[in-house]
Amino acid sequence: MDKSNTLTILKNAFLIERNGKSLYEKAMDHAKDEAVKDFFKDLVNDEQEHMNILEKQFKALMKDGKFMAGGFENDGGAVTAPDILDESLKGKINAAGFEATAITAAISFEQKAIKLYTEREKEANDPEEKKMYHWLSVWEKTHLKKLMALEASLIENIWNDNSFWPF
Repeated sequence: MDKSNTLTILKNAFLIERNGKSLYEKAMDHAKDEAVKDFFKDLVNDEQEHMNILEKQFKALMKDGKFMAGGFENDGGAVTAPDILDESLKGKINAAGFEATAITAAISFEQKAIKLYTEREKEANDPEEKKMYHWLSVWEKTHLKKLMALEASLIENIWNDNSFWPF
């Protein structure tokens, strides 16, 4: 394992999570509806958890030269991310407002995180590093799937509201 490269990757992963958290905090601040605020607050909390994990591993790598064991024993598939997609939520987000724009941006953040985590899982030699990146990628894939479903619903609402359907 090239320690310098691994540390750089951890820093980049941390930055992706921090940027996502900042976006979700801003969206939470702009939201008028409490359910929408809660939606973004859940995402803020998730990103903070990911930042904490990455920071602990960074410190362990700096101190001991290896990833800290524990916390990722399952394959990640058993970990269920909070249900961030609620049917009533769809009607509370303004499809042409800031929250919808934040959802579109969030999709990009999640895709970037998934790409980094999936690639790093494949490249890593340290079994604990592999476990961590697998766990994080599964979590982010869950977010991505739900955010994309919410975005599709918002797009459909815009099309319906503006009579874009030919029938």
